[in-house]
Amino acid sequence: MFGYSLSRRTLMRGTALVAGGLVLPRLALADDALRGGRLVVAADSEPRSLNPAIVASNGVFFIASKIVEPLAEAAFGSESGLAPRLATSWEGAEDGLSVTFKLREGVTWHDGKPFTADDVAFSALNVWKPLQNLGRVVFANLETVDTPDAHTAVFRFSRPMPIQLIRNAMPVVTSVLPKHLYEGTDISANPANHAPVGTGPFRFAEHKPGEYYRLVRNESYWGGDQPKLDEVVYRVLPDRAAAASALEAEEIQLAAFSQVPLVDLDRISKVPGLKVVTEGYEALTYQLVVEINHRNPILAKLAVRQAIAHAIDKRFVVDTVFLGYAASSTGPVPKNAPEFYNPQVTAHDFDIDRANALLDEAGYPRGEGGKRFSLRLLPAPFFSETRQFGDYLRQALAAVGIDVQIVNNDTPAHLKAVYTDHAFDLTVGSPVFRGDPAISTTILVQSGIPDGVPFSNQGGYANAELDAIIEEASETVDPEARTALYNDFQTMVTEELPLINVAEWGFTSVVRDNVVNVGNNPRWVVSNWADTGLAR
Repeated sequence: MFGYSLSRRTLMRGTALVAGGLVLPRLALADDALRGGRLVVAADSEPRSLNPAIVASNGVFFIASKIVEPLAEAAFGSESGLAPRLATSWEGAEDGLSVTFKLREGVTWHDGKPFTADDVAFSALNVWKPLQNLGRVVFANLETVDTPDAHTAVFRFSRPMPIQLIRNAMPVVTSVLPKHLYEGTDISANPANHAPVGTGPFRFAEHKPGEYYRLVRNESYWGGDQPKLDEVVYRVLPDRAAAASALEAEEIQLAAFSQVPLVDLDRISKVPGLKVVTEGYEALTYQLVVEINHRNPILAKLAVRQAIAHAIDKRFVVDTVFLGYAASSTGPVPKNAPEFYNPQVTAHDFDIDRANALLDEAGYPRGEGGKRFSLRLLPAPFFSETRQFGDYLRQALAAVGIDVQIVNNDTPAHLKAVYTDHAFDLTVGSPVFRGDPAISTTILVQSGIPDGVPFSNQGGYANAELDAIIEEASETVDPEARTALYNDFQTMVTEELPLINVAEWGFTSVVRDNVVNVGNNPRWVVSNWADTGLAR
């Protein structure tokens, strides 16, 4: 497309030059980063779309966040937990009915057009609110966006909108699109979804299916002397073992999202020039969850759900499935979300005797061969850990007389079976906690979610009291009152067990030690990498 051929041999040669200390002009930087060079990264999948304003998912952000920017990004050490990007400030009205964003001046799109408040207003009203998987929740009550000048956008809501939620959601739901390329088009089918035009430190250059994505330096980036790198190349390596081999052969310099299997981490951490990094995922906590189909009259009984919870040895799961790179869960909000985390919830500790007693009391005694009843279990195919936990869960439930039949599907078939057809009894899910329950875990237990919405309550659980708490929290402006409601939310979920939280984990990155500024914000792996560089 750009008259540029990037073969596997070219990738290897470019990487070796950088790793070998190619002589480039030194910048006067404390971190000794070089201005220039190519960073080659493993990518285990190829997203169908690279538009994060429509699909707010880590698979899309991993590539697109370098091109398309949000209003703000997560940050360590900031009082608000945010660093400005396309917005320089934000202020919510006391009544919660408006939020005013001051926007960055002097920013241009990659095609040279100026970035203005009209782009923000268009993105919010035409993309985030009607189309985006998470924006539909955050901006459900957004009525208008006023643009009194080119660098001010005033969001006006029909019902109170907590600034706490807006703040927590900004890194995830506010990727801004260029109005001049999307207005008057079918937004979901726009060609720019596959070759995005943004304001970020890197421009989209090309994608060769099955081989690589290539991004190049945006010479007109607003961020001063950033970006440091000339190019970022995502080499498509769906096989995890291939990523480890490519790192050792110096064909790539970074594998993120635990693409190097956990069982290989100890060995690969001892390879000269490589290091294992766990930072950079703090705002991307994944949760290992047993989702339950409450349409099954057996599972509709609380005692049965309690028995299943007591049959799971969370400590064993953390130590064996995750090799210690995880923590056991207490409920639907992870421990590393202190703004909302409530430790005072109902615990269902590992207790086989209690599990057996509950099943007996529920009216399911052991029959022939010690079996009580059978269930279909669909482990999510997204990670090896979810599949491994599925195998463990089958064995754990067999110990209390529940026969589990595992059904393994590829990703499209799994999503259809669970979230559209409801053809499951139990499924192993891996939802992401994104800093606020309203855009994370409430959708897993709230009733009334339409069929076909992925990663939502498709188990048929309905609890009017829980729904009321979720609804009230979504409109409560006072942060302390809102946090108190989410404390009640966690208490009710752990008592009623619409689902079972088992573990929570972040990922690991394996990186060559000449790559600097890795993991320096809580969403680093899906942030813009403007300050990431290659040292001598």
